[in-house]
Amino acid sequence: MALGRGLGAILSEVEEAYEKDLSSIDEFDLEAQGARVEEIDVEEISPNPFQPRKHFDEKALQELSASIKEHGLLQPIVVIEKEGGYLLIAGERRLRAHKLAGLSTIKAIVANIDIDEFRLRELALIENIQREDLNAIELANSYAELIEVHKITHEELSKIVHKSRSQITNTMRLLALGKYAKEQLVNGKITQGHAKVLVGLDEKRQKIMIDSIIGQKLSVRDVERMVKNASISSHTSQKPKEMRFSLQPYEEEIADLLPFPHKLKGDRIEISFKNTQELTNFLTFLKNR
Repeated sequence: MALGRGLGAILSEVEEAYEKDLSSIDEFDLEAQGARVEEIDVEEISPNPFQPRKHFDEKALQELSASIKEHGLLQPIVVIEKEGGYLLIAGERRLRAHKLAGLSTIKAIVANIDIDEFRLRELALIENIQREDLNAIELANSYAELIEVHKITHEELSKIVHKSRSQITNTMRLLALGKYAKEQLVNGKITQGHAKVLVGLDEKRQKIMIDSIIGQKLSVRDVERMVKNASISSHTSQKPKEMRFSLQPYEEEIADLLPFPHKLKGDRIEISFKNTQELTNFLTFLKNR
């Protein structure tokens, strides 16, 4: 997949914003790249409409907000100018925490570049993947969207986002989970390790296992063992033989021909022997017929 022209430069700015605090950012160097650092009114900033991240931990936001109040914003957000205001490129958590702290302005790197919707979606997906800001389901959806939009393989995507192919494949398998399982994973009730084990089970069994994980605080190994044992049991258990017909209407005729204690069960005749002598008598009877 070829990244949009100029996108790589913005990603570099994002990396710089994350790795350096405001005091160490060279504003002259940024200006040379067509960017600048400004104090911007938070109300003038619109979120990226293609932001794949939907779930934000409230407790973590409160902690970040408190840190910003006490120490100030150490890492700026990244925006571009758009339609009389600004469009957020990176730093949604910091922007939300800033608003939570009751602050009216925020430090931002303003990138001077035009981005169309396609590149904006692409940037939001890749930036979040690289920053590991998504929960497992959001990440899986992001991988799936990039693969669908760009018609690429898991291997090709792994080279773009610098993740192993197996990690991408295993993460995307989580999309096969039922609604309840996905909700519990997003809410942190079960781990990604638990969820991977549950893929392949029907939704009813997933719910039973998840409720057991939460209620009994089961480890991933516990769940693996339970799922494995259940699978073995289901494969080895004998299905009840389908009854094709009943011998009951022939009870009297069978009794006349078989002068031994017996029971009729569906399409079967059961004969029980108390000792070897009874068995010998029965065998002798069969030989003489």
